[in-house]
Amino acid sequence: MTFAHSEYLYLLLILIPLIVWYIVRLSKMQASFKLASTQAFKGMKKNLRVYMRHLPFALRMIAIALIIIVIARPQSVSSWDETKTQGIDIVLALDVSGSMLAQDLSPNRLEAAKKVAAEFINTRKNDKIGLVIFAGESFTQCPLTTDHKVLLNLLKEVDFGLIEDGTAIGLGLANAVNRLKDSESSSKVIILLTDGTNNRGQIAPLTAADLARSYGIRVYTIGVGTKGMAPTPVQTPFGIRLQNMPVDIDEKTLTEIASMTGGKYFRAEDTEGLRHIYNEIDQMEKYLISVQNVSRKEELFVPFGLIALALIFIELILRRSWLRTIP
Repeated sequence: MTFAHSEYLYLLLILIPLIVWYIVRLSKMQASFKLASTQAFKGMKKNLRVYMRHLPFALRMIAIALIIIVIARPQSVSSWDETKTQGIDIVLALDVSGSMLAQDLSPNRLEAAKKVAAEFINTRKNDKIGLVIFAGESFTQCPLTTDHKVLLNLLKEVDFGLIEDGTAIGLGLANAVNRLKDSESSSKVIILLTDGTNNRGQIAPLTAADLARSYGIRVYTIGVGTKGMAPTPVQTPFGIRLQNMPVDIDEKTLTEIASMTGGKYFRAEDTEGLRHIYNEIDQMEKYLISVQNVSRKEELFVPFGLIALALIFIELILRRSWLRTIP
């Protein structure tokens, strides 16, 4: 039970001075007279009227309290929520070639991509998400799953050297499409991240994009890397040394892939830019949420008012009949 005007309940404090006034007044109104002996009154018992003499006042106090409750308008509230959620199926296709070790993103492109991808996964509670990695070849690191803890652990294990070096964008995209083609979800998405141009694999990127389109899969492509040169670890006769290497991203092909499938191409030149891209994709690919809030209020003051009137009526009858007092 709630009250529409709960502040009026403070009026109940009025009862305290009324009770004090009644006690003080009663003590001053007690009649008394002196007798030489009380022997004649021995054995006499107080009748019921004596015990009930305070009943009218008690009834009045209860009636006042009930009237204050009526003013505060007690209500019963019935409410419930109906929520329907429908997740989407997402496959992350991540480039793990040697160029992803370039340090134009901190600490390098691969680690930055993994970190931001993990943040993205944590925001997609109701989605099935899978992970495909590619370099010179491609394989599925994690199939579609709602167990995001397992997915995040497998994402942490991704590193350069797991597969032969190179950049097989078409093969990586085709592998991701294969993960989604049998999905029953009404929304299927691939987020493909790379920092190079296709130079390996038997499947052309646009051929894989056409395959994705035929299955109703949207592809968001992300080209990661600064424009110009980027410090990249290179094996030399003196060990691994950082050298400035040209950043060569096939933005034309990545843009065509996104355009063919109804997605969008993004360019990330730093970690914050990459995070912003994932946030934008997150906003565009919100799963369906239908929430219906139902709330019904019922006024409950009528019974309190009727009881208060009944108590006042009983008090008046008692004061003028059985519990009548002579001033």
